[in-house]
Amino acid sequence: MLAKFMQREKRFTKSEKIAFLMLPMVLAPLLFELLLHERYITWFDNYHDEVLIANIVFIVLVRFAVLDTAVYIFSRSKNHVHLALMQIVLLYLEITVITIIFYAVMFNMFDVFSLFHLNSQFPPENLKTIQEHSFVASRYISTVTFTTLGSGDWIPQTLPAMMAVISEVILGVVQGGVFVAIVIYAHQNKAR
Repeated sequence: MLAKFMQREKRFTKSEKIAFLMLPMVLAPLLFELLLHERYITWFDNYHDEVLIANIVFIVLVRFAVLDTAVYIFSRSKNHVHLALMQIVLLYLEITVITIIFYAVMFNMFDVFSLFHLNSQFPPENLKTIQEHSFVASRYISTVTFTTLGSGDWIPQTLPAMMAVISEVILGVVQGGVFVAIVIYAHQNKAR
């Protein structure tokens, strides 16, 4: 199987420039779910936790199987060292943004205020503003979780929310290590 993959490698590296355009397709299942959420509210409410867990499994598998493979193949291109490293950095930035957006949309779709409890002493007018902008709150929670800052003001209230936080933290921590490894590999590959 590895031999077949290596034979196909040239075909993949020829189309490396479209990687930046293909990565946002990871968000496609969420668009489909948003339509389901609008049309089949009762079904969605009945399978709320199962759909959330399926989303978590999907992003973790896609993140490791597709996105990191794309970066690996991209790092093997024959471009100039500095250009290739810059492209890898930009590709990883895009992967980071897509992962954060995926979790933010998921948190917002499943009602961020039922998944998380705000553990802060905000004045009532500030709390009302936060509740009116649930997607901003979802993006904040996702960004803080992915970057492993974990400010502690948003506490997961359900088991699926806890699983989502665990998976996003793992993706964030692993991404840093994988990024460094791929940059080192790309640099060594170009030096040969």
